[in-house]
This record gives sequence, structure tokens and C-alpha cells, in this order.
Amino acid sequence: MGKLHKSLLGLATAMVFAGTVQAANPPTEEVNTTGLAVTDDTVTVGILHSITGTMSISEIGSVQAEKLAIQQINESGGVLGRKIEFVQEDGASDWPTFAEKTRKLLRQDNVAAIFGCWTSASRKAVLPVMEQYNGMLYYPTFYEGLEQSPNVIYTGQEATQQILAGIDWAVKEKGAKTFYLLGSDYIWPRTSNKIARKHIDKKSLKVVGEEYYPLGHTQFNSVINKIKLRKPDVIFASVVGGSNVAFYKQMKAAGVDFTDEKPLLLTISVTEDEIRGIGGENVEGIYASMKYFQSLENPNNEEFVAAFKEAYGKDMVIGDVTQAAYLGPWLWKAAVEKAGSFDIDKIREASPGIELTKAPEGYVRVHENHHLWSKTRIGVAQTDGQYKVVHETAELMEPDPFPEGYQ
Repeated sequence: MGKLHKSLLGLATAMVFAGTVQAANPPTEEVNTTGLAVTDDTVTVGILHSITGTMSISEIGSVQAEKLAIQQINESGGVLGRKIEFVQEDGASDWPTFAEKTRKLLRQDNVAAIFGCWTSASRKAVLPVMEQYNGMLYYPTFYEGLEQSPNVIYTGQEATQQILAGIDWAVKEKGAKTFYLLGSDYIWPRTSNKIARKHIDKKSLKVVGEEYYPLGHTQFNSVINKIKLRKPDVIFASVVGGSNVAFYKQMKAAGVDFTDEKPLLLTISVTEDEIRGIGGENVEGIYASMKYFQSLENPNNEEFVAAFKEAYGKDMVIGDVTQAAYLGPWLWKAAVEKAGSFDIDKIREASPGIELTKAPEGYVRVHENHHLWSKTRIGVAQTDGQYKVVHETAELMEPDPFPEGYQ
């Protein structure tokens, strides 16, 4: 048995869900009554992320994490005695392509679940297809909330767990009074900043600027000049994908030293995956509001990071969305085995209450609204591309995708 095989098997054995038991191999006609791609020996799922285009810098980590989880599950005996096979499609950073590939996965490949999407634009494009054909999507990205679908399990954070908690931290711990909102131009940054603005207004604080740029945009000198002129206490940033490389390099070239915290930059979009492309030296001192950082010190995470690096190389990094993507196959496995079936309706019914005690982030549980209970953490970026955790909520935060007063 090879070293990698031993590592994967060891971690897979540790990924035990409370209240679930590995079942014997039940007859296919009993566990698949709706024509899914399930045989006596295998079950096929879909992986759908951007591996090309501007979002690939963010989404490739999700693909790697989902494949790692699938490999570990297979090493530990599979799901209902069946090995997982997958069909991978490329959303190509194009929202109509995501919808087209989803239709193909559900109607042609008959996959039992889809692990995929990153941006809210891709999720919104996919959602009607998932609901029309009654598929189940495991969506890993922190997002704006204001959504709850019977056909989606949201393994990332919604706005109250990330945006509101992050702003509250900046106000309480850093004395922030003025904010400049900066994002990419699509639904997630715009809706997130709408929520942020309402929260800032409720605290009788001030937004001194708000700007949006197309995906893939690379010229930020104009907004950098505006930021210097208006001198906000906080730049609240939700720039995504490859644009981050240009933005942070241009900020540094313009003489902005984030370690001075004048202004303090608080991002809800730059994980370790993006920093790998940006360069740690260009983001030292920025803060991020997330639920997971690779640097978390707990036995679950240490095993996960070691297995990830064995699988993909010692220089690989793991960001918040990558970890949330890793949870998807494990949560699906738990729901299937709790339901005793691959049927989507039965998985939906079984999902609330599923808990993962060995999650790299610590512990998660599926809420009735299909989001996860989780902690909020604030990290400050170091030159080595990692975040140092400086704040963590004491308790798990209940997900509230429709917070009163923010819709």
C-alpha cells in the first residue's frame, strides 16, 4: 500500500458523520427509482466548475477538493457500497455555458448529484435547470444569501455569517466609520454591497464610494486615485477572479501599504487560492472575513491539508471555497446513506440535521434551510500567502439567508 493510499484511507476513515452507518450494498432497484446513473457497483456524479477563463484562478481548487473527497470516499467503501465515478464539465467562466452543461449532466449523464459553480451568476444560471429536472447541487461559495432552493445545499456562508460579521468586527475592533465598497460587476458583489450598505447605514456610519468593474478587468488606477482622495477607513472588497491580480499589484505600485491599515482592506473574496496568483507580497496586511483558512490549527484540518498537498503538490494552497467544496461529496454521502437511497427527493428530506464532526473547519451541520451552521473568522494576510486568524466567533452561527431588513 503506497504512502498516498494510506493517507487518503486514513483521512477517509476519520470522516465519519454522526448518525450515519455504512450500509451493505442494497439492490439498485431499491436505491434508484428515478433513472439516475447508478449501477450495482457505481454511482455517477457531476463536477461543474470553470477550469478556463477568468474564474479558473478561483475554481480549480474546488475541482481538486471534490476529486479528493470522492477518492477518499471510494477508498473507504464508497456510497451504499458503490464507487463514485464523475463526469467533469467546464463552465468556462460563462454563465450560459454553466446552464448548458448542467442540462447535459442531468439529462444525458443522469448524474446523482452535481458539485459545482462559484459565482452567483453561474448558480443563478444553473438553478432553473436544477429545479426543472430535480437535480441536487452542492454549491461551495460564500454568497449574498436571499435564496433557498430545495435543489441546492449551500456549503459556503451566506451574508449574515460573512458580510455583517465582518463589518461588525471592523467597527468594533478597528473603529471603522467610513467605507469604500468595491466589487466586480455581477450579482454577488452588487447584492453583497447592498447588504453591506444597509448594515453600515444602520450603524449610522458612512459609505464614501462604491464602484464595480467587469469580470476580467485589469485597470484599477482610476479607482485607486479615488480611494486615496476620499480616505476611507475601510475598503470593503469583493473583486473576484483574475482581476484580483491586477488590483492588488496596482494598489502596491501606487504606494498603498496595507500593513498601515490606512485604509484597512477587508475582503470577502480573496482566499489563499487567489493569493497564490496575486503574490503574498502584494496582499500582506489585508483582512478577510471567511469561515475557513488553511492555517487553522485543529487535527481535522492538519490531516486535510496533508492529504491535499500529497495529492496535488506541496506548493498547493487551500482557500475557503476549496474547503467548502470538499464538504460537498461528504455531505451528499451522509444524506444518501441516511436516506438509504440516491433519489433526490429522499436526499432532500434526509439532509437537514446531517452533521460533519471531522470537517477541516471544525464542525458543520445542515440547517433546514439547506445552509450550514458555521463559525465566522477574520484573518490577516501574511507574506507567505497564508492568513493568520485574529478573530473567531465563539459559537456556530445559525444561517439566515433572508435576514430581516436586508432584502
